[in-house]
Amino acid sequence: MVQTQEEVHWNVTAGAAVETELLRSSVNVDVAIVGGGLTGCRTALGLAEEGTSVALLDSKAIGWGASGRSGGQCNPIWRETPRQLADRYGGAQAERLVATTLSAADDLFNDIRAFDIDCDPVQAGWLQAAHCRSARRKLERLGAAWSDAGARIDMLEGAGVASASGSGEYEFALLHRSGGHVQPLSLTRGFARAAQKRGARIFRDSPVTRMERQGRKWVIATPEGSVTSDTVVLTTNAYSNGLWPGLQRTFYPMVSIALATAPLSPELQTSVLPGQVTISDTRLAIYFARYDRDGRLIFGCIGSADKVGTLGGKRRLQEGLHTVFPQLRDIGIERTWAGRIAVTPEMIPHLHAPEPGVLAALGFSGRGIAMTSVMGRSLVSKVLGRNDEDLPFPVTPIKPIPLHGVVKTFIPFAAPAMTCKDKFDKLRDRGK
Repeated sequence: MVQTQEEVHWNVTAGAAVETELLRSSVNVDVAIVGGGLTGCRTALGLAEEGTSVALLDSKAIGWGASGRSGGQCNPIWRETPRQLADRYGGAQAERLVATTLSAADDLFNDIRAFDIDCDPVQAGWLQAAHCRSARRKLERLGAAWSDAGARIDMLEGAGVASASGSGEYEFALLHRSGGHVQPLSLTRGFARAAQKRGARIFRDSPVTRMERQGRKWVIATPEGSVTSDTVVLTTNAYSNGLWPGLQRTFYPMVSIALATAPLSPELQTSVLPGQVTISDTRLAIYFARYDRDGRLIFGCIGSADKVGTLGGKRRLQEGLHTVFPQLRDIGIERTWAGRIAVTPEMIPHLHAPEPGVLAALGFSGRGIAMTSVMGRSLVSKVLGRNDEDLPFPVTPIKPIPLHGVVKTFIPFAAPAMTCKDKFDKLRDRGK
């Protein structure tokens, strides 16, 4: 067994870090972006393409947070049907969201080609597998509804699921043909480099300590410098703090944990996710998996804290791996790591404009690889003054979740509780 170390796997397999600065002076730009993950970097790139002067600041390094810790799966549809989205947002808004969703995966991979980003992109499909009978019924309805809307989805059963996944755990799955996976840290760095080439300035290790309006401008201060801008865009997602009142109370701060196996032999690779598809299932404590470029399997689930072992997280990871892929029971585990996820009550990202010259976007709820790019383009449109009626996401007020502090206290116990519920669902199936 290979010794496991708690280190983010993507740090090891990514290309060189982005050459960035420390903010040690006063800078004046059109737009200041706080948060150097996928959303912030894609927004900086889009604005720089339009000739807008941009300064992007991160409290650590580019991609340090969720964007460099995710599973890197491009999962291109929501958990609600187009009809449910229409009921929630209204017909016109839902039509824009659905249309953008249908093209989101292809748009991402087109971006990767257009900006020549070296991030190990593979667009071989995403398997969305039902872990129990009730989940199957929901997936059938979801797949049919999105197929009717124009998504490229195949419904697989029994032997078809086993053949596509290499797992006997599932009896039904949706195969989303446009899905895929990337090296998420490399993608983030690629967007950042492309933004720099177009004139954006990027600052590392520059935490924002204060944000205030001065006349018609906004000034954001760091320990050693400041940025004055017409507009501030907050893209800190699950790592948001109290910089803007109430923002960090608009989502549930969940955690994703993952492991990287030793490289699989060619023989094992023919029996586990053949064809390089990705997979995730319908468990509350979701299991997901995909390969990296060297044939390691990346396998993840919901965790309890920033340390993988908290409340039995490492045990859940290994149990999940062996449940879905029992042929890997003897495989070595090289690394484990964790990253935060911002989950909104609607399971759809929020776009806020709380004051003139301030935008915030967060809450990708497990759909970040594809939808951060969509949000980045939306933020660019919003900054440039285009109509809200043209945006795929509605611009909504900041509404803190009721009793957020109480709920947050119990979130570390959510993963064990959800795991118990998932096991109960499986047992109930066997009893029928």
